[in-house]
Amino acid sequence: MTAAHELAQVNIARMRAPLDSPVMKDFMDNLDAVNAAAEAAEGFVWRLIDEGGANATALRFYGDEWIIVNMSVWTDAEAFRAYVFGPAHRPFLQRRREWFEHLAEAATALWWVPAGERPAVQDGEKRLTLLREKGPTAEAFTMKAPFPPPA
Repeated sequence: MTAAHELAQVNIARMRAPLDSPVMKDFMDNLDAVNAAAEAAEGFVWRLIDEGGANATALRFYGDEWIIVNMSVWTDAEAFRAYVFGPAHRPFLQRRREWFEHLAEAATALWWVPAGERPAVQDGEKRLTLLREKGPTAEAFTMKAPFPPPA
């Protein structure tokens, strides 16, 4: 039986330096492997890529040249959580402050999409803005304050 909805996520980060700088070298050197681990993870459905086809580092969020974006779709929240906190991703999550500034506002939003729907950057901007303005709702929520898929 196929689920009617899948979990979309958007995550943004403000870079400490340009992508081709020594500060970002280790991040960039490992990005393809981290993305490949996501694609191989149970429950992975889709991830945003730019015209280069490997990652989304050429795309910007809120029109800010220093903010990069990651968006993906997963079968469910459990699969997404398992990847985020799993052995392939967690070491890089723990090192994020080496590469990215701390953002005072929410940097990650989750929401349910109809199965097969793939969100655009503008959808991620809308959901993250909604989360920042209203807090967690069924339209934009967090892993700490999740909402179930629509009935």
